Amino acid sequence: MAANEKVDVVIVGAGASGSVYAAVMAKQGKKVVVLEQGPDWQLSDLISSDIWGRRVKPAGGPFTLEGRNPVSYGFQGGWGVGGAALHYFANFPRLLPNDFKIKSEHGRAQDWPISYQDVAPYYDKVARDVGVSGDARAEEIWRPAGQPYPMPPMKTFRNGQVWLKGFEAVGIRMVPAAVGMNSTDYKGRPACIYDGWCHVGCPIGALANPLVTYLADAKKAGAEVRPSSTVTRVLTNSQGSRVTGVEYYDHKKERQVQEASVVVLAAWAAQNPRMLLNSATDKHAKGLANSNGLVGKYMMTHFSSGTFAIFDEDVENHMGTTGAQYMSYDRYGKTSHKEGFGSSFIIAGAALKTSGLGGFANARLDLFGADLQAFMKRAARGFTRIAAFGEELPNIENRIELVSDKDEFGMPLAKIIHNYDKDAEAVWDAKGSTGNYRIDF
Repeated sequence: MAANEKVDVVIVGAGASGSVYAAVMAKQGKKVVVLEQGPDWQLSDLISSDIWGRRVKPAGGPFTLEGRNPVSYGFQGGWGVGGAALHYFANFPRLLPNDFKIKSEHGRAQDWPISYQDVAPYYDKVARDVGVSGDARAEEIWRPAGQPYPMPPMKTFRNGQVWLKGFEAVGIRMVPAAVGMNSTDYKGRPACIYDGWCHVGCPIGALANPLVTYLADAKKAGAEVRPSSTVTRVLTNSQGSRVTGVEYYDHKKERQVQEASVVVLAAWAAQNPRMLLNSATDKHAKGLANSNGLVGKYMMTHFSSGTFAIFDEDVENHMGTTGAQYMSYDRYGKTSHKEGFGSSFIIAGAALKTSGLGGFANARLDLFGADLQAFMKRAARGFTRIAAFGEELPNIENRIELVSDKDEFGMPLAKIIHNYDKDAEAVWDAKGSTGNYRIDF
């Protein structure tokens, strides 16, 4: 075992949240170490290919998935420095005022102790920090006024434009989507080239990922990032009254201890409680910070329902961004759907590749041979989709628990148990889908 020099802050996870903590604290002169389980990716490692893109996403993992509606995290998860934000779709919608007072206004869940007005300045700050393109004024039909985005909306393509007349016909207003992508050069980073490969990482830095935003700032301010470092426990003093650092295994699979005055867990949402539960001691028998027994409980997600269509015209479906071209909050009211309680959010116009996850190679599993070839030939330039996302309210039965099996470092694996309640299922059904389906025009 090796012990490292004590630092002010150790941060577990070099993704979207960990990179922000690292930048803020390093700029304040704190000595910061960021521990990341996966590889140390650079922009030059990002290749526009679904095969190569799998490297930046988790392959399997320490979790088993249970329940009627198992959580799917492989495609959305991250592996390595940058985390999931290395290859995310970079859609930047906001929570709206109606999200903060659900208990007061509807008698459901709990109110937040803060309001939209409290967080709005930080939405604007993050937009400036990382670079967001969009039309803030257009969004004001749904939200309070704020500062304009630092860049104008992204360029649009036919795969998004073809839906607008249909949305207008059913009374759904669409505005340019707010996305963390450069529509123009920004802070030394180039503008997007619209080749539609955001979902495997952007090698030119037009996508606002941690490598070119907060993590880059943190490194400039002196923060150290240690890849291939698997954290297993948060350590405490003998009285159990204060954290003292973390235990982790390095790239040689040797046990290390990093002492720190402050420990920040900024890993994936299920990994954080796994570490806390595994940090049990005689002073914290149920796990660290778990005196109320709620660590790992109320695991929340949201559904995504895609509607696919094939147009006879060329809709340039391979062009654009994986993020949306247009978005709408018109069904975001908590009681917008008579069938169930909860918000839904609509987008249109994401680039689709012939073979990728989210593409259309597996859209018709019933076709073979010549029939499949004909479908693929037609779809190659006419395939596009819209998507709706729906809200899930907190449910104590949706949870993360440790299991008896252990990983190579002796850390217990975990299981994620997840079921949608009747409201979430009703909102799903109200979107007109029980799964992904296609509409031929």
